[in-house]
Amino acid sequence: MRFESLLRVMGTLVYGFIGWELGVAIAQTATLTMNSARYILPATLLGAVLGYFFAPWLVIAPANAARNALRAVPIADLIAGTFGLAVGLFIAALVSFPIAQLPPPFGSILPFIVLIIVGYLGTTVAVLRQEDLLNFFHLGQDDGKITHHQAEAHYHAAQNGVVPVTRPQLLLDTSVIIDGRIADIAATGFIPGELVVPRFVLNELQYIADSSDALRRNRGRRGLEILDRLQNCDEITIQFIDQDPQDAQQVDDKLISLGLATGAAILTNDYNLNRVASLQGVAVLNINELANAVKAVLLPGEELPLQIIQEGKESGQGVGFLDDGTMVVVENGRRYLNQEVLVQVTKVLQTNAGRLIFATPD
Repeated sequence: MRFESLLRVMGTLVYGFIGWELGVAIAQTATLTMNSARYILPATLLGAVLGYFFAPWLVIAPANAARNALRAVPIADLIAGTFGLAVGLFIAALVSFPIAQLPPPFGSILPFIVLIIVGYLGTTVAVLRQEDLLNFFHLGQDDGKITHHQAEAHYHAAQNGVVPVTRPQLLLDTSVIIDGRIADIAATGFIPGELVVPRFVLNELQYIADSSDALRRNRGRRGLEILDRLQNCDEITIQFIDQDPQDAQQVDDKLISLGLATGAAILTNDYNLNRVASLQGVAVLNINELANAVKAVLLPGEELPLQIIQEGKESGQGVGFLDDGTMVVVENGRRYLNQEVLVQVTKVLQTNAGRLIFATPD
């Protein structure tokens, strides 16, 4: 039986029963007679019909809304809120017992009010002061205790006369994941720390992958494939976190806020995010800057073979590219179009867009 059909059956029974009780209250008798049936049967039938049609809407819509709201709540807040609610309800149960002894109507109304207020206060206090509570119970700090693996690491370090270094955390933004080069860099073992993907970045990737635009959809799916490659890469460690700064709305702003709060660096290839994060004191590792830094260094006077593949902007110029994508402008190289020729470097320029090399045929 489908879930919606089950809800309709349950709604019909529950609301039919409510209608029956309402009819009994109006007729002032539970015995079916010609007189009481005029009230009981229509009320029961009306309740059953309302339950059949409105039960799925009354249950499914709130359930979906609650599920979407819970997905946006960090797991730490969810656990703290659940713990606070349990403690609040326990305290409310203790307090409500003597209050229930008060004369009517206070004895029947006040316990319910106390239950709501104390439960809400318990949840709110636990969420807002979760770090203090964890520290109080020695769960938020290690208070000098270390795990077995940490103890083993410290032991080997002491034997070798070195101090273990904690690996920094690197926050991945959406653009660097979609770019894909981070997976190749990680495979080389040059990543200096632990890769961290916040939940809001993963949600943005999923949103892009579900886009109706084919290009955006392919970019989003590529990003998810890159994350899968990173998870299966033995050279690095990657984790997904639920921390979601509430003081920012945009993904870039959330990354900067998270970097400021945790001291983690941001790994990106977004020029604007790079500038804004740097201005706010957040460390940034830019993949594009890394790519420019590892390009081969050529000095004036050096010779290299080059395939001339197109004409340059100026008269007589030819253009070729090195293996790393660096553009080489060859003076008087137009006549060697679609040929490989030995050229001599005359000048090297470093621009914001990358390195530009000028050469002449040897």
